[in-house]
Amino acid sequence: MNEQHFFRFLRERIGLDVESVGASMVERALRQRCVAVNAADLDGYWLRLQQSMEEQQALIEAVIVPETWFFRYPESFTALVSLAQKRLAELAGARPLRLLSLPCSTGEEPYSLAMALLDAGIAPGAFLIDGMDISPSSVAKAGQAIYGRNAFRGSDLSFRERYFDAVDDGHQLHQRVREQVSLQVGNVLDPALASRDGLYDFVFCRNLLIYFDLATQQRVFEVLKRLLHAQGVLFIGPAEGSLLARLGMRPVGIAQSFAYVRDEGSAAAPAGAPALPTRRRLPAPPTPGYSLPGAARPLRVLPVPARPAPVREHQGEQPGEMLAGIARLANAGASEQARAECQRYLAQFPPSAQVYYWLGLLSDTEGDAQQALSHYRKALYLEPQHPEALVHLAALLAAQGDLAGARRLQERAARAGRESER
Repeated sequence: MNEQHFFRFLRERIGLDVESVGASMVERALRQRCVAVNAADLDGYWLRLQQSMEEQQALIEAVIVPETWFFRYPESFTALVSLAQKRLAELAGARPLRLLSLPCSTGEEPYSLAMALLDAGIAPGAFLIDGMDISPSSVAKAGQAIYGRNAFRGSDLSFRERYFDAVDDGHQLHQRVREQVSLQVGNVLDPALASRDGLYDFVFCRNLLIYFDLATQQRVFEVLKRLLHAQGVLFIGPAEGSLLARLGMRPVGIAQSFAYVRDEGSAAAPAGAPALPTRRRLPAPPTPGYSLPGAARPLRVLPVPARPAPVREHQGEQPGEMLAGIARLANAGASEQARAECQRYLAQFPPSAQVYYWLGLLSDTEGDAQQALSHYRKALYLEPQHPEALVHLAALLAAQGDLAGARRLQERAARAGRESER
């Protein structure tokens, strides 16, 4: 038996597009689960999988690795507060706000929503938050609400002093925040969600669509759209905006918020349009986490100056240190500082594909598509197999209507990703 049976199982069960995470990641998860259940080979494991719902869930959780932390993309929470205050004024006490975090993972996102609203002076009785995730173990961890160092990132951790107590295993979230969030195990494609049509004023569904094949992306989008109130707002991941724009949503107009509302006048995407790949977060050097490196198909690129800027010493800084600092700034949502550090890097050291990629992503999230194209292409000029530049350039090409070019880049990236693992 080959891996295709398992790929089809994951597609049918949760809509996973295996190429979005890389076949090698799924193959690694299969090897781990074979060892865990003492299966001699894939044939034996397939039999075990068919007989055990628990093992099916274990495989799903081995493939889907959550990556989250408190107040990820801070501008989204600032935008939420502003929009929530406006919506409460419109409701005039008729009912509380309803918010949904899906997937909620281990709870950092829905609890961040609660803390942001409480910090804004919104009364606890004025809002309710639902958190849903397909992983029972993630939901269980969210219920415990004890978090280690990795959940607290960025320069402003003052919320930890207000809402957490130090315990032996990390930090325990205060009960008054936990009471605002209702957690449950669930699948976005569960038909039972139809009972919640129009229920939510705000839906946070960030960095999920990319893991689905095109048909499932469109199904999930329709579910999310139904869950939203007619005046509801959908928050997504930084690089998923091109997909939503093609599926009938428009940005609310708040910079860096990644927030969208219905745009009834727009046309839906053509059936043959490719899925748009994205990242869950900016990678820290030296490796980008999971990746889909590109193959050697030539691209039409913008030239990088043959003579780089003179290298200057700056208080003994090393390139790796600066790259790590840029990653921290970008992950914390400090876009202007991250951009300035990218320019400072280029003034001190030879051109770097990773720096041009970050410049591209910063332009991408600000809506400057042409500048983003230029930076991504410079990254690929310097490093033709740069994984992030490949997938984000594919997303931009698709958004501009070059579906064939986007699909070629996606296929390149997936093929080369498998080769690199071997």
